[in-house]
Amino acid sequence: MSDSHDIFAATGVDAPTQPAPGAAQPYRVLARKYRPSKFSELIGQDAMVQTLGNAIKRDRLAHAFLMTGVRGVGKTSTARLIAKALNCIGEDGQGGPTIDPCGVCEPCRSIAEGSFIDVIEMDAASHTGVDDVREIIEAVRYSSVSARYKIYIIDEVHMLSKNAFNALLKTLEEPPPHVKFIFATTEVHKVPITVLSRCQRFDLKRISADQLSEHFGMIVGKEGVTAEQEALDLIAQAAEGSVRDGLSILDQAIAHADMDGDGQVKAAQIRDMLGLSDRGAVRRLFGKLLEGDSAALLDAIAEQYKIGVEPLSLMNGLLSLSHQVTLFKVGKASDPTLSEDARQQLSDWSGQLSYPVLHRLWQLLLKGYQEVQQAHLPREACEMALLRVLCAADMPDPGKLAKMLEQGVPPSASPTDTPRAPQSAHEPVAQAAPAPVAAPEPQTSGLPKQFAEAVKAVGRVSAVLESILMADMRVVSFEAPDIVYQPARPIAVADIRKIADALKQETGIEWTIAEGPGEAKPSLVEQEQQARDAERQAILDAPLVKAAFEAFPDAQLLENDDPRPQESRSA
Repeated sequence: MSDSHDIFAATGVDAPTQPAPGAAQPYRVLARKYRPSKFSELIGQDAMVQTLGNAIKRDRLAHAFLMTGVRGVGKTSTARLIAKALNCIGEDGQGGPTIDPCGVCEPCRSIAEGSFIDVIEMDAASHTGVDDVREIIEAVRYSSVSARYKIYIIDEVHMLSKNAFNALLKTLEEPPPHVKFIFATTEVHKVPITVLSRCQRFDLKRISADQLSEHFGMIVGKEGVTAEQEALDLIAQAAEGSVRDGLSILDQAIAHADMDGDGQVKAAQIRDMLGLSDRGAVRRLFGKLLEGDSAALLDAIAEQYKIGVEPLSLMNGLLSLSHQVTLFKVGKASDPTLSEDARQQLSDWSGQLSYPVLHRLWQLLLKGYQEVQQAHLPREACEMALLRVLCAADMPDPGKLAKMLEQGVPPSASPTDTPRAPQSAHEPVAQAAPAPVAAPEPQTSGLPKQFAEAVKAVGRVSAVLESILMADMRVVSFEAPDIVYQPARPIAVADIRKIADALKQETGIEWTIAEGPGEAKPSLVEQEQQARDAERQAILDAPLVKAAFEAFPDAQLLENDDPRPQESRSA
């Protein structure tokens, strides 16, 4: 008989058949209540589960494991599951290591409760020194008390000091056969490479939003709570791949649900609770941005700010939407949480916006996000950043700007595929096309007067084309924009076309370059060579030079390779 029954018997009072209300179990948060108890409940880590299962079946178990990944993806839970799998003895007490621990035997239950004497969990954040590691080194010499393996689980192992890591190396490399080490860390880059090389490493992945949403739907069903699918999707997105973060938000959402109504977890409540912007509102704001409606844009920002949406969250939503539109344009849309109307709207935008416009929009929004993040006045910074997007939308991209300047088009003329800020506050971009710009009249006053000037103009575009004109083209007649020539060497038709395009780019008009009959002048290279030959002959004909050669018959006239002037060389 227990002590409590002895007390009741001594006082002559019957013992209660039910525990007192105050003895009820305290509430356990969802993140602890629904911690995986078997590998089949571990979501999103199929590759790791398969590797461990095969290793157990083939008896190829490593002596040390390292679990790494972001917060809340199951590192510590996986470590405990491995401890269960290695020490499970089955319901009949005769089982061996298995990937499907029974959860009923004494080792399984004690490990789940955290009270198993042969599974030692240590928090490296509070046990960082050599003395803590020395205790482990001394303890591993002794066999396990009642389990198959003595298992050390060290959480946040990167917090160990350098000396502690060095002290652990020898034992980690050659531990006794009855000892297994399982490390968990969120910052694997801080773990020495000497430790990594001694462990079998598993990188636990972030859980996808659709997997999290499905998992949360299963949990609210078990909790007897109803929830809108959009609410679960919002929680899954806010979790950023972490199951624990998502369950914490879900726990808060259930408590936030309206107790006087149906108690349903609704998307509007999630937005209010987390300060998230309505995705529909973000799309409407994005539409105002593309339409160039500055007044409506500011009104939309003020409305979102009034209902509690943070400016940084608003900028983040616009960035995400810009990215989604780009994915739609390349045919890689993959967000399962989008409604059909949202998909259609994104598809329409992707058809209207070109890649340069989307790229520039992303860069402007990203710059604005950084400014809002650092600003003392976030709302004002958000408004100024989005108004800057409207102003920048009226500007052509650098390539088109250069072409417009070459053709004499005023820079204020907007290209047709760039959203612009309209003149009126309600003029939509999609309907506000710029007036057609008349082609500039050919101007001959600024054309090259000589062939050498045309060669210099081509040289500003391409040095290769310039060399072709100088060495291979003998001009018969030159009257801009017409050139008749004879080739010193064969010139490819494609090169002639490129030369004509280069001249058009420099002068703004079409050029005609054709091979024709007539008396051709030497090429520019040949003219330079003739000039050098004439200069050399003039030197040789000088009386003083003739006398020098008569006195020294073996003398040679050397070329001057230094292009500097005589004054510079003498200095």
